[in-house]
Amino acid sequence: MSPTMGIPMTSPPATGRVSIGVSLAIPDPWGEHLQSSRASFGDPQAAAVPPHVTLLPPTELEADEVVAVERHLRAVAAGLAPFRMRLAGTDTFRPVSPVVFVKVVEGGEHCDLVQRVVRTGLLRRGLSFPYHPHVTVAHHLDDDSLDLALKTLSDFDAEFEVSAFVLYEHGTDGVWRPRRRFVFGEVNAA
Repeated sequence: MSPTMGIPMTSPPATGRVSIGVSLAIPDPWGEHLQSSRASFGDPQAAAVPPHVTLLPPTELEADEVVAVERHLRAVAAGLAPFRMRLAGTDTFRPVSPVVFVKVVEGGEHCDLVQRVVRTGLLRRGLSFPYHPHVTVAHHLDDDSLDLALKTLSDFDAEFEVSAFVLYEHGTDGVWRPRRRFVFGEVNAA
């Protein structure tokens, strides 16, 4: 289920450290299709990680920094405009990483721009690999399951407008939950 389709946003953490991430959510019906496909390949992360294009990978920070992060993300989103994204076909990061993904074939340059401005200020951090926008559909599975994912979704094709990104919080139960959605071009006073 996508973060805009009935998942309640999380409330602020009390104290301590939190793990956050920022991504572009894949809207339904495509998000639901990719999530159920991921589950059918036996990926246990299917129920915990909504289909998305990562902008900020999992990042730990102090709970009391979240308000400042949200202020930063509001300012970033206010300066962005919606763009078209097209997802089509599959590829893999093997042998470097056991991942099969759906390719971003249109809008990738916009994803790159957005992730670069998100990863500034309080969220400045390096990346383990060069940025490559994609939607993971199978991760850390055996080769047969990865091959099945690669083949099953090879004809996947979806096109939609991206008009926001989402701040997620990683729960102690391993589930990534949407905390707040930031709409492009919108100036929020909160």
